[in-house]
Amino acid sequence: MSLRSPAVMTVLVLLAASAAGTSWAAAPANAAAAPSAPTPLDSYLDNLKTLRTTFLQTLADPHGREIDRASGTLIVQRPGKFSWDIHPQPAAAADGGAPASSTGAAGAGQLMVCDGVNLWFYDRDLQQVTVKPVDAALSATPAMLLSGAVDVRKSFTITSAGQREGLDWVLVEPNGAQADFRSALFGFEHGELKRMILEDKLDQTATIIFQKIERNVPVRAAEVSFKPPSGADVIGTPRK
Repeated sequence: MSLRSPAVMTVLVLLAASAAGTSWAAAPANAAAAPSAPTPLDSYLDNLKTLRTTFLQTLADPHGREIDRASGTLIVQRPGKFSWDIHPQPAAAADGGAPASSTGAAGAGQLMVCDGVNLWFYDRDLQQVTVKPVDAALSATPAMLLSGAVDVRKSFTITSAGQREGLDWVLVEPNGAQADFRSALFGFEHGELKRMILEDKLDQTATIIFQKIERNVPVRAAEVSFKPPSGADVIGTPRK
């Protein structure tokens, strides 16, 4: 699974993390809430209008080895709009020493924008834009949770997953085999979303740590809209 993949970007448009490669697919032993019980995620979404945050994202293989590292900015405007801008960073060396390589060029990385009608994915390295109507592109993905595009309880099973590492965790599982991920865990501290751990169908673990978090602050229309850059190849037809 590559950070370049639109499916991966869609899946990760939410959040968070802990130790890379740690599988949290099963809830901890102290998790006892029923699927219908309110969770910290429900309370968070009820009070969320906008979100602006920077983040650090890592991707680990099934053996816990880091295979991708990136940083970026997430902007959400509910209902139904967000921007996810991500840039590659040097990967950590397997032996804990210096980074193996540096690929974080200013023009590199990907940008995903949902304008409420269409989902745009821009790969800067390839100079390629992919666009799909939002209702076709976001089915059963965590992006829906933050953007408010769907009824969360109809698309996901959400349960409290106890406390660990000073955070209150919520387990999110998609209702349907068409989803791009197996499970996601959201970590909250004093009601604020801080981390997410996501396990995909290849047993890879994506970890996102949010750093500078601003909730319910003004978001300009230009920040959650997109126009293909001049010269970029465009795949797909946007809905008007």
